[in-house]
Amino acid sequence: MAARSAWSRMRDALRQEIIETAQRLFLEHGFEATTVDDIAEQVGISRRTFFRYFGTKEDVVLGDLQERGDAVARALANRPADEGAWEALRAAMLDSLTETFNDPVADLALARMMKDSPSLRARRFEKRLYWVDTLSPLIAPRLQGANPHYAATTIVSAALSCVDLASDTWADSDGKADMIALYDSAVAALRDSWHS
Repeated sequence: MAARSAWSRMRDALRQEIIETAQRLFLEHGFEATTVDDIAEQVGISRRTFFRYFGTKEDVVLGDLQERGDAVARALANRPADEGAWEALRAAMLDSLTETFNDPVADLALARMMKDSPSLRARRFEKRLYWVDTLSPLIAPRLQGANPHYAATTIVSAALSCVDLASDTWADSDGKADMIALYDSAVAALRDSWHS
């Protein structure tokens, strides 16, 4: 048991070293210009070892996106049952912020990379499908109508698009804008358009 624990700690340490090295290279040279070979060489590992830890270069940046979705799901599951779908989703995302966003400098760097890299945006979209699948069943019971699952999927997908727009706008402001206010204004515009 102790040997496995030591192995696990070594794996975690190497994974963290890959992440930190990759982030430094991404910031110095740009995400698109940095290759897996560049990262592996700097860490002192083979390309094959890199792929034991990460499926793609994009996963180095987005690896915790699934965990962030799980944090929102946990917060959403704890919201009052009589709270509206939009309100519960917003509150759950805010509740999970302290669990998922705790380094403003790194979060701003990530937002900038995300905005500027087509391959990162595409991979983020793929990973966000997990969020939709995870959060929609928690939203559906809050909805009335013939097909609450369809409506819940629509709401979650739209809310995540609002998150992405708010994040891009926040990155454009150099982290000075209020991301929550940006999200709220995007949701308000969306909801107003449905009623007009």
